[in-house]
Amino acid sequence: MNVDELLTEAFDRLPALVRAAVAGLTPAQLCTPPAEGANTVGWLVWHLTRIQDGHLAELTGQEQVYVTGDHAQHFGLKPDPDDTGYGHPAARVLAVRPASAAVLVDYYEAVHERTRAYLAGRTPGDLDRVVDEAWDPPVTLGVRLVSVLNDDLQHVGQAAYVRGLLKN
Repeated sequence: MNVDELLTEAFDRLPALVRAAVAGLTPAQLCTPPAEGANTVGWLVWHLTRIQDGHLAELTGQEQVYVTGDHAQHFGLKPDPDDTGYGHPAARVLAVRPASAAVLVDYYEAVHERTRAYLAGRTPGDLDRVVDEAWDPPVTLGVRLVSVLNDDLQHVGQAAYVRGLLKN
């Protein structure tokens, strides 16, 4: 298996997990925290998608999917490329209001397609390229991709857990 096939296999597991986390939930359920100050299913899926979108935009040199289309308005937000959810207090979490489960899935799938296109043809040598010198040690492409994947998997798991709490 080539490195691009391995990474694609890993990232290709996410769309089904995202769909399962939000399937059948109403807009109200997507925006309901399981406890005061907790993250909502809608925010968790929006956030994991924002993080992936932001990092892929940096890697590809393209604008984020979020700011080039009408995705932001479907969440009741402005298309701010810097608003990824990182550090959001509870009030900002509650301000992310997806109009439906479908808008979360549509946004994630658009970002996922960009991710798949980017991963096609990646080689082991590509993974050693430094993409962020602000850290010590500097972050390589391989580390960045694993970091994004890890973040996505954690948040989609959290969304599935919160979904279970809402259903009970």
